[in-house]
Amino acid sequence: MHPILSHFRRLLLYLAAWGPISAILIYLFVSVGGLTWGRSAAMALPLCAVYAFMCLSAWYTCRGIPLENSASWLGHLVAAGVASLLWIGSARVLAFALSSFQTFAGLDQQIARAYPILFGSGVLLYLLAVALYYLLLSNQAAREAEKREVEARVLARESELKALKTQVNPHFIFNCLNSISALTSSDPAKAREMCILLGEFLRKTLGLGEKALIPLRDELALLHAYLSVEQIRFGSRLKLEESTDSESLDCLLPPLLLQPLVENAVRHGVAQLTEGGKIRIDIRQPEPETLAIAIENNFDPEAPRRRGAGIGLRNVRQRLDASYGNRAKLDVRANHDHFMVSLSLPTEKES
Repeated sequence: MHPILSHFRRLLLYLAAWGPISAILIYLFVSVGGLTWGRSAAMALPLCAVYAFMCLSAWYTCRGIPLENSASWLGHLVAAGVASLLWIGSARVLAFALSSFQTFAGLDQQIARAYPILFGSGVLLYLLAVALYYLLLSNQAAREAEKREVEARVLARESELKALKTQVNPHFIFNCLNSISALTSSDPAKAREMCILLGEFLRKTLGLGEKALIPLRDELALLHAYLSVEQIRFGSRLKLEESTDSESLDCLLPPLLLQPLVENAVRHGVAQLTEGGKIRIDIRQPEPETLAIAIENNFDPEAPRRRGAGIGLRNVRQRLDASYGNRAKLDVRANHDHFMVSLSLPTEKES
C-alpha cells in the first residue's frame, strides 16, 4: 500500500508541501515566462496539483527497482523525463482551455516560453520524490527488521522458558520416587500416602505450562502441596516457619519458581540432619514495586556434596533471567550452618 495514499493525514501534509512549490513556480512564470501574476497563479496551482499526484507513481518504481541496482537512477531519470513531458502536455491543455476566456486570451502562446521551466522543474521534483520514497522504503525496511528481531527474541525467550519449566517437574518427581522407593519396604502405608499426595501435587500443576505468571497465593498453595509430600517422609524432622505479607499475595511470579528452592532446602539441608531442620520462608514488599522473597534453612556444612546439587538454583536463575532480565536478582549466601536464597522481583499484579 502506498505510504501516502493509505493515510489521509499524510496525503494532506503531502499536498500542503506543494504549496511553497506552487509559489516558486508562479514566480518563475512571472520572472522568466513573462506572465502576469494572475495568469501565473491560474496555471501553476492546477499544474502543481496534477504533478503532485503524478509524482506519487514514483513509489511503485522505487519498490520495483532497488536502490542497490546500478541502473536504478538511470531508470528514474527516464521516468522523470517522461513525467515532465506529460506535465508540459497538461500545461498545454490547461492553457488552451483557459484561452477560451477573455481574461486569459493568448495564454496558450504565452505559456510556450515557460515549457523549459516546466521540464526542468518536473525532472527535479520527480527525482526529489524518488529520493523521498527511497528514504521511506529504507525506514520501513529498518522497522520491519527491528520487528522481526523483537519477534525472534520473544520466541526464543518463550522457548527457553518452556524448556526451563519442563526441567522442574521431572527433577522433583525423580526425587519423590526415590523417597517413595525408600519408604516402600520400611513403611508401605506412608509410601501409599506419599503417592496420593504426589498425585494431588501433580494435579495442581496441570495447566501451569500454559501460564507465564501466577499469583503468589497459588504458588504458595503448590509449595504447601509439595511440603505435604515431604512431610510424610520426614515427619517432625521437617519444620516450616512462614511469614507472608497479605498485600503481596496478589503479586504475580513464574509458576513453580519457589518449589525448586524449597526442595533444595529439604534435600541438602533437612535430609542431612539427624535431628531435622527448619525451613523459613519470608515474603514481603519492602517497596511497592519490589517483591522480596527469602528462603532459609539450616544444613550440615561438613556433609558431602550430593549429586545434582545446584540444578534447582541454576534453573531458577535462568528462569529469572528469561522472565525479567536484569530487573530481578537472586542472591545465595551460606553462613556457618545456615543457607539462604534471596529473590528480588519487580511487582506485577493482575489488572
